[in-house]
Amino acid sequence: MQEQKNKRVLISSLILVIVHLSGIIGIHTFYRDVFLALTPFNLVLSAGLLLYNHKEFNRSFFIFMLVVFFGGFFIEAAGVFTAIIFGAYRYDDSLGWQLLNVPVVIGINWFMLVYCAGVISSKLKANTFLKSLSGAALLVLLDVLIEQSAHTYGFWSWLDNIIPLRNYIAWFIVSFVFLCLFHSLNFNKENKLAPVFYLIQLIFFALLFAL
Repeated sequence: MQEQKNKRVLISSLILVIVHLSGIIGIHTFYRDVFLALTPFNLVLSAGLLLYNHKEFNRSFFIFMLVVFFGGFFIEAAGVFTAIIFGAYRYDDSLGWQLLNVPVVIGINWFMLVYCAGVISSKLKANTFLKSLSGAALLVLLDVLIEQSAHTYGFWSWLDNIIPLRNYIAWFIVSFVFLCLFHSLNFNKENKLAPVFYLIQLIFFALLFAL
């Protein structure tokens, strides 16, 4: 059984590496627009692989997943509409179909990132508060890298191309709240693919920025 689980993680990791590596190469070719248009499918595939490697689904897990999906989506909608939460920004076309001027896959992205940060921070021998702080710090670190290439590749754009400090503060606060929920609810927090996905995301956006 354990060998089968390890094989599942290995295959899932290879798929994620291949998909993200293909994306990095593809968007630096004449087929850039095609690969950027595949971004929503990449996010859905990644979410599917994370769920495939999750252990023991229960009511608490689905509560967490739905709260973060819808909570993240509507916070983004409020952010775009008011320009108060994160700053003045708008989503471009690369992330696919939009509702309330926000790509629907943004809810999936919030779920994946919070989930992965939660799994990683759950390994700490600390209370919920400190685990949530640590996980939120991981997400802000990733957001710093994401923001460097978001405008270039048509994910979203900021007013006057200036990323306000409030964006990172808001990311930290929202992530912290979601992570408190993650660590408070009673469901299995083990997923060997989660730290792999987080690391791949770090490397992926670092390479996008560098290239």
